[in-house]
Amino acid sequence: MKKRFLTASLAVILTASAVYPVSMQEVRAANETSSQVEVKEESLSAKDFLGLTVTALTFQHGSETMRQQIIDKWVKGEELKDLSVHIKRDEAARILVRALNKEEKETTLAEYQEKANKLGLFNGLSNSETISKQDAVKILNNAKNVKNGVSNEGVKEISVEDFMKNPGSFGYSLSPDGNYLTYSAAWENRSNVFVKKMNDDSEPVRVSSSTDRDIAGSFWKDDNLLYLKDKGGDENFHIYSTSFNGNEEKDLTPYPNVTVGLLSGLQGVKDEILIMMNKEDATVFDVYKLNVKTGETKHVAKNPGNIASWLADRDGNIRIAVASDGVEGTVLYRETEKDEFKPFIEMAAGDEVTPLAFSKDNKHIYATTNKGRDKVEFVKYDLEGKEEVIMSNAEVDVAGVLYSAEQDKLLYGAYLTDKTHYQFFDKDFEELFRKLQTKLGVEESELGINDYNKEMTKFIVSVSSDTVYGKYYYYDSTTDELTELTTLSPWLNPEELAQMHPISYKSRDGLTINGYLTLPKNKDAKNLPLIVNPHGGPWARDMWGFNPEVQLLANRGYAVLQVNFRSSTGYGKEFLEAGNKQWGLKIQDDITDGVQWAIDQGIADPERIGIYGASFGGYATLAGITKTPDLYAAAVDYVGVSNIFTLLDTIPPYWETMRNMFYERVGHPEKDKELLTAASPVFHVDKIKTPLFVAQGANDPRVNQAESDQIVKALRDRGVDVEYMLKENEGHGFQNEENRIEFYNAMLKFLDSHLKK
Repeated sequence: MKKRFLTASLAVILTASAVYPVSMQEVRAANETSSQVEVKEESLSAKDFLGLTVTALTFQHGSETMRQQIIDKWVKGEELKDLSVHIKRDEAARILVRALNKEEKETTLAEYQEKANKLGLFNGLSNSETISKQDAVKILNNAKNVKNGVSNEGVKEISVEDFMKNPGSFGYSLSPDGNYLTYSAAWENRSNVFVKKMNDDSEPVRVSSSTDRDIAGSFWKDDNLLYLKDKGGDENFHIYSTSFNGNEEKDLTPYPNVTVGLLSGLQGVKDEILIMMNKEDATVFDVYKLNVKTGETKHVAKNPGNIASWLADRDGNIRIAVASDGVEGTVLYRETEKDEFKPFIEMAAGDEVTPLAFSKDNKHIYATTNKGRDKVEFVKYDLEGKEEVIMSNAEVDVAGVLYSAEQDKLLYGAYLTDKTHYQFFDKDFEELFRKLQTKLGVEESELGINDYNKEMTKFIVSVSSDTVYGKYYYYDSTTDELTELTTLSPWLNPEELAQMHPISYKSRDGLTINGYLTLPKNKDAKNLPLIVNPHGGPWARDMWGFNPEVQLLANRGYAVLQVNFRSSTGYGKEFLEAGNKQWGLKIQDDITDGVQWAIDQGIADPERIGIYGASFGGYATLAGITKTPDLYAAAVDYVGVSNIFTLLDTIPPYWETMRNMFYERVGHPEKDKELLTAASPVFHVDKIKTPLFVAQGANDPRVNQAESDQIVKALRDRGVDVEYMLKENEGHGFQNEENRIEFYNAMLKFLDSHLKK
């Protein structure tokens, strides 16, 4: 999470006026590769032509909103005022030139017509001024050939090591005074913390010496540098301090089986921060004041057993607590730490109110909420609980905001549709953002503000996309100087990597399902082996951007489908709750419907479909090969759930306050016994005939080793051969570089053996 980028999305528990084609016949015609399609000879309206073009040249087949947004890029201002009139050749040319991203300096329809002719878009057509439906099929096939423009030879094979080894230095941030730069980089094959003095020729200094585990993250407290690390993937994170020369490292929270979280940096308070620890009771987090010099802790707030989160005011006083039974809850407020907490805002089932920060004068509280509405919005409460909506989006949840504590103002808010988009609330900051965007030559979705100094004159910014892992820059707004700091995995050439296409389709019961399709570079999108890759959570979502494992699969010739099935976050309360008690049922149907969509488009070879997922995605993998065993020719389950009963029985103790939420969204082990038995793959191994590869970390606190052991044993007892990779020094997903590389090499070998016959 970017520094000071406040977000209220659900935690990843097991890791988010339309123009339609006039008929399904025309949908098929728009996607037909052969021009020999029998359609009725009559002129098309502008509306119908646009609908066919969106269907043929994009993968947005289910979202009315996304289709319209695409059309709005193709038809600007006063162009095509009346969409009911017949489309003219030169007007179609302008639409197609824009749709193919071939627009340069054209201004007149004649110039667009000339460009279209050069591209060969109207080859094989008569010279009539208007366009018939039959003409449209030929035009769109010509356009698809121009768009694809592939030799079908693919690209050179890139090694697993190049995709999966440590990408170099990353996680850049500034010290509060802006005089030092800190980042993570590999040492002894583990991510460690380095410090570099700004405007100085001295070499960076490594200040941590971890050889067993990557440093999970670092942060500044005044001139103190602190970092977080767990042991072997157990997720019991401790806070460590380190001196600038790295000679003195100290575990400030040296308590066994305890995990720590940062609550407040206590700006203006020397040497102390507020942390949360489950030291007294493993199931809940109390608040402590921690001295970062000595490690001394002081108990600040006792958790009675139902507090899910805390919030300190700008003076460091704990004045907000969120109580929850996992389903319903109450935001509690108190005037001072001497007062008792009192109800502030009530939350019914499905409601989310997440306090994020106090205003500078401590008289208002910023929060995100979906209480009384479907989509999460960014709001401001006064101390009476009266609400003022600051940012909302009709289509999706507010994903996060950039709030300047020093200026006490919201700079921008973010929302995720196809990609990340921003709504600005500060003119000066928007000008700075747009200036950086122009300097770097990127889309807004590719630019990130990662950190800044107290005065907001020095910035760490990053650029990343679907084909660019990431670049970090330092920007000084007082001098307008932009300096490149590093490129992640510079050995990966973006020109050799695959594009990630936003998609949408309709589920069998009418929901709009969004997702992403990554196609192999320089290969025809026809009859490809396909890997469907369900995300974890399930209360999370896939998003557009660089994904090393997706790029690895695409590099090996696989199409990769990522689906934001029902229960994914970001699309509102109703969409999330549509997945309640639907594990292995409608959630799985959404995934299956996505695979069928890819088959129907001619993209995926129905005989070469694989499924691979981690965490909940691993569960979806196992559910897929038990529910639709004929659909998949290979399956990879990575730290996935096989038995929902044992999952619920072994959740980490500090998730205890969320137990009722699991019962509400997944099912109750007694009341819903029949449902959970039907949804647990371990009880249906007799249906599995798909070759299976299972990978598991022995220290996983979320999905215990027993989840993988159970499914492997059940299959082997039936005489079914299943590959099993167990790592004793890993948790919920493999973090150590050598284990990642070994896993992905084994996975590719497994998939290739079954999907590339």
